[in-house]
Amino acid sequence: MSESMTHSLLDLHTHTTASDGIYAPAELMRLAHAAGLKRIGVVDHDSTNGLAEAIAAAEQYDITVVPGVEINTDLPGHGGEVHVLGYYVEYKRPAFQQALDTLRDARERRGERMVERLREQGFDVSWERVRELAHGAVGRPHVAAALIERGYASNVSDAFDKFLSPGRPGYVPRYKLAPADAVRLIKSARGVPVLAHPLGIPAMESEVLPELVIVGLQGLECYYGQYSESDVTHLLDLADTYRLVPTGGSDYHGPGMHPTPLGGRYVPMECAERLERLATFNHQIPAPTFDLPSPNAESGD
Repeated sequence: MSESMTHSLLDLHTHTTASDGIYAPAELMRLAHAAGLKRIGVVDHDSTNGLAEAIAAAEQYDITVVPGVEINTDLPGHGGEVHVLGYYVEYKRPAFQQALDTLRDARERRGERMVERLREQGFDVSWERVRELAHGAVGRPHVAAALIERGYASNVSDAFDKFLSPGRPGYVPRYKLAPADAVRLIKSARGVPVLAHPLGIPAMESEVLPELVIVGLQGLECYYGQYSESDVTHLLDLADTYRLVPTGGSDYHGPGMHPTPLGGRYVPMECAERLERLATFNHQIPAPTFDLPSPNAESGD
């Protein structure tokens, strides 16, 4: 039976209003139950603030929440982004939360500076409205939503293309965090670091993946969104080569954000079981210390 014909019981890549998702954590759990999911990974960008609500809501639906986070990083020397997922992080660790606070603060400052730049050039958008649209952590999609609301763009892609990409009037470079530092940050909370949606990352196979394995990467997102069966097979071979746990999910943010619906990407339950076993091992060994680079290093294209 092909993957597309097999019902998935888990989705290890979802987002809530704690970052840039549309649904609050409790509502996401209700939707997960309606989709027939039994296990769900909540991996908000640079935030674990939705996990307590998600875990509490999941109990009434007999759903297991895999606590996690998604760290956005930039790829030095190549351009582009690399996202690193962290599963089963001990997210209540004060040092870990302080690091996430730093990342979110940098993101918030960036959003505010974007609005300032747009207003200086005559575009009628306000920071107060962007904050209202965000319902939580602010990101570029929320600035885009404000632009759409004022009629300056037709959709998110249009807003990014016209205003929020490098060289455009509202673009502001963000705090640059290297992928290896994201792996180290997740390991400092005894989580399992996983390279997210790897296809399309420049030099992924020749440089990025082997370098991240050296610093402690433990998983590879093989079953992702719209990846074809040949894509999945190739990524599974890579995971096997580097002895990485394969993971996967929809990257669900809500309707209209990504093409794959909640639970719409088949992921074998064996992946979740292997991930949990690896997390159990990580939690039995001392956590390495890690200091986040100063956000004063903001620069870039």
